[in-house]
Amino acid sequence: MNWERLLSSMRFGMEEYHTENKHDRTEYQRDYDRLIFSSPFRRLQNKTQVFPLPGSVFVHNRLTHSLEVSSVGRSLGENIGREIRLKYPSSPAHFEETGAIVSAACLAHDLGNPPFGHSGEKAISTFFSEGKGRELQQQVEAEGGRWTDFTCFEGNANAVRLLVHQFKGRRKGGFALTYSTLASIVKYPYSSELSGGKNKFGFFASEENDYRIIADELGIPRIGEDPIRYARYPLVYLVEAADDICYQIMDIEDAHKLHLISTEKAKELFLDFFEGEKRQRRINNLSFVSDVNEQIAYLRASVIGLLVNECSEAFLKHEEEILSGEFKGSLIKNISEKAQRAYANCSDFAVKNIYLSKDVLDIELAGYRIIGFLLEKLSEAVQTPSHTYSKLLLGRVPEQYEPNSDDLYAKVQSIVDYVSGMTDVYALDLYRKITGMGLPTI
Repeated sequence: MNWERLLSSMRFGMEEYHTENKHDRTEYQRDYDRLIFSSPFRRLQNKTQVFPLPGSVFVHNRLTHSLEVSSVGRSLGENIGREIRLKYPSSPAHFEETGAIVSAACLAHDLGNPPFGHSGEKAISTFFSEGKGRELQQQVEAEGGRWTDFTCFEGNANAVRLLVHQFKGRRKGGFALTYSTLASIVKYPYSSELSGGKNKFGFFASEENDYRIIADELGIPRIGEDPIRYARYPLVYLVEAADDICYQIMDIEDAHKLHLISTEKAKELFLDFFEGEKRQRRINNLSFVSDVNEQIAYLRASVIGLLVNECSEAFLKHEEEILSGEFKGSLIKNISEKAQRAYANCSDFAVKNIYLSKDVLDIELAGYRIIGFLLEKLSEAVQTPSHTYSKLLLGRVPEQYEPNSDDLYAKVQSIVDYVSGMTDVYALDLYRKITGMGLPTI
């Protein structure tokens, strides 16, 4: 892969209007603005990140998480762009816009995630693999549909669909983002057939050809054809690193605010990233403020700054492997031993003490129940659209999702589009109305 081809301002769905001119580099910033003002992005404010929403203490939701990931991603991109420009001073590639590309991709990386946090993805998958959705498999596959798109449902693949698919009444190319921004979102550039039963793949069958167009234009090497698999686009590593940095570190801070972990434990986890004079300086600085939340916020900021530098160095160190498609793993697993050990300690502690806490598990249980129920009723409706109840229920589905498609794969995908786009509150409200637990105000 080469940078001149990888950094392209061509817009998906608007290729016929593309011209290389002096304003090219502002296109990446337009991607960012386009996402910020979009409805799917606004809906993230009412989607669970980890902890229940709302509460007496404001913790992260998908919106604030995406904004923070975008901020960290911009820093990573600017670091890389600055250093690579020094390495290739005469290259016409838009290195100065690397930060803008990565920050825009970070904004969009969670757009396809369903309500109720990561449990929402599992709830959709298990409805089709363990629940009543299994009854649809034979017909979907008989019609040529890819069943693993549903049993391994992936928020990342759903984000790609949301950004490039031409939903009914919408414009060609979906959001019409630049090829570079779109490619930066695809963490797992292969089909669900290669996911190994895990919720990790890059695009549904319905968007597979769209990704082919993007990848081939950018010069991303194709590793396999049937099933399709590509090498990772280089900037994906920066988007992934920004996400890894934020969710792991911010979850520790949120858990502290919710009193799930003690102040001393939070300090210990964060201070472990530093040693010697750097560690002592941060301990000394804690005495400047008495507010414990401010103390934890200071240490959190210090850790994020360190990890941004570590991941930037890892990318530059492995640039040739990344461009050749031979780099394995993630940047966070290629940082210095001290930082890597401290990060692993945070991760292990979070798994044991945060992600299995009662409040988090309650959200997962609710998500399974609500999402499973909605998918069950909607899947029955799209199969029997002439039934009176089905007509009433499908009347709630926005026309853009096309539940009246010809084949069953597309029909099922339309209801998954609808449910995955819901906020936590909307999904709960619809569940209550359908079950008769709640009635509209008259």
